[in-house]
Amino acid sequence: MKALYKLLKTKSPIIWILILAFFTFSCEDFLEVDTPSYLLDGEALFHDPKTVEAAIVGIYAQLRSNILLTGEPQGLNVLMGTYTDELDYYSPYRLPEEDFNKNRILASNATVAEIWNGCYNQIYAANAILEGVTDSLYFTPEEIEHFQGEALFIRALLHFYLVNLYGEIPYITTTNYLVNKDVSRAPVNEVYLKVISDLENARLLLPELDPSGEKVRPNRIAATALLARVNLYAENWQAAADLSTIVIENTPWEPNLENVFLKESVSTIWQFKPQSDQQNTLEAQNFLFDSGPPPERALTSVFMNAFEAGDLRREFWIGEVSDGVENWYHPFKYKLRIGDIGSAEYSKVIRLAEVYLIRAEAKAKIGDLPAAKADLDIIRQRAGLNPVSATSQQEILQAILQERRVEFFTEHGHRFFDLKRTDNLDAALGVFKSGWNSTDRLLPIPEKEILLNPNMQPQNPGY
Repeated sequence: MKALYKLLKTKSPIIWILILAFFTFSCEDFLEVDTPSYLLDGEALFHDPKTVEAAIVGIYAQLRSNILLTGEPQGLNVLMGTYTDELDYYSPYRLPEEDFNKNRILASNATVAEIWNGCYNQIYAANAILEGVTDSLYFTPEEIEHFQGEALFIRALLHFYLVNLYGEIPYITTTNYLVNKDVSRAPVNEVYLKVISDLENARLLLPELDPSGEKVRPNRIAATALLARVNLYAENWQAAADLSTIVIENTPWEPNLENVFLKESVSTIWQFKPQSDQQNTLEAQNFLFDSGPPPERALTSVFMNAFEAGDLRREFWIGEVSDGVENWYHPFKYKLRIGDIGSAEYSKVIRLAEVYLIRAEAKAKIGDLPAAKADLDIIRQRAGLNPVSATSQQEILQAILQERRVEFFTEHGHRFFDLKRTDNLDAALGVFKSGWNSTDRLLPIPEKEILLNPNMQPQNPGY
C-alpha cells in the first residue's frame, strides 16, 4: 500500500483520479467512452458524466490488463494456476509465477506487492468516485446511482479477492489520508460483512441492464452473482442459494460448450472487452503454444487426469501439442490470440455455470440433496456426462468440488480458493508441491507495508 499512501497524501484526490482516467486509460477503446478533447482541472472531473465514466472504465482496464483479473502472467489465472496443481512452469526466464510454482514466496516478493498495491490503488479510485458524485448537483439522480453502484461493486470485488489472498486486511472506504495512514487489518468475517454490505447496496443502485450492451459493465445481476459467491465463501448457505436463484432465473443457459467463451455467449454475466476491436484476449496470448516443449507454462498431468472419460470439456477446452515423443496440453478456452483480427472472444469474469454450482453447494449444505444434484447435473449434461451417482451429502459436495475443478480451471484462481475454503488445500497440494506448508494458504503481507504502518502487524504465519 506504499504507493497508495503516497497518493493519499496529495492535497486533491480528484487530481489523482483525473490522471488515472485520462493519462492512463481514456485513450483506449475499452468501452468506447469518448475522451474529452480538453484538459480538465480536478474539480471539473465531477462536473461531466463522461469524465466519471472514463475513470470507472480506467479501473476495469487496469483489472483486464495489469492486475488481479488480467490474463497476463501477473494475473490470478496464471499465478494461482501455477501455485496449485493446474499449471507447470517451463520458462527459462524469471516470470512472475516462478516463485509461486516453486513455492518460494517471501514477504519481499514483487508480485505479491504489486497485487496488493494495485488492488488498493483501484479501491482508492472507487472511493474517490463515490465521494465525488455523492450529492453532486451536476448529475441526475439516475447517474449518481449508477456511478455509486459501480464504485461499490468494484470496492467489494477487490476486497473480496484481497481477503482470500492475504487473510485479515484493511477495508478502505475513504480517500482521507489521515484516516488511512494508520489503518489496521480487520478480521476475515468483518471484511466479508463489509463486502456483503457494499454489494447489497450496489444491487439496489445498479441498472437492470448493462449500458454497454456487451456485459462489460456490471449490472444488477452481476452484483447479485458476486454476492452469491461471497455468501457461499462466508458460509451463508441460504442466502447463497436464494441469490443464485435470482441470477439463474434471469440469465439464459448456454448449452453449447463451443460458445461459452465467445463474446456473445448468453450465459456470460460479466466480461472484459479487449483493449481494441482488433484484439482478442490476453488469456489466449499467454496460454496457447504451437510446439513443444512449452515456452512458459502448460497444464499438469495431475490436472489432465482429473477428467472423467467422455468429458467434452477435455475435447473443446484443452489444446494438445506433440513433438512426436511427448505430449503437452494448454488451456484452449480462448482460441484466438491477441493479434488475430477482430474481437470474437472477451475475457470472462463471472459466468452462469459458477452460479449453478454455487446453488448446488449451498443446497447440499442445507440438506436439499435432490436440488443440489439437479444443478450439478446441468453442468455435467453440457459436458456430455451422465448424472452424478453421488447420494450422500459428503459425496455430493465432493462431486461439486470436482466439477468446479474441471469447469473453472485457469479462471481467476477458482481452484486455489475452492481448495482453501473447503479445507482441502493441504491434502491436494501437500504431495503435489515440494515444500508445501499449511501456512501457504495465505500470501504474505508485503514487507514494506508493515514497515510503513506497524498496525499491519503481525505478518501472516510462515513468513
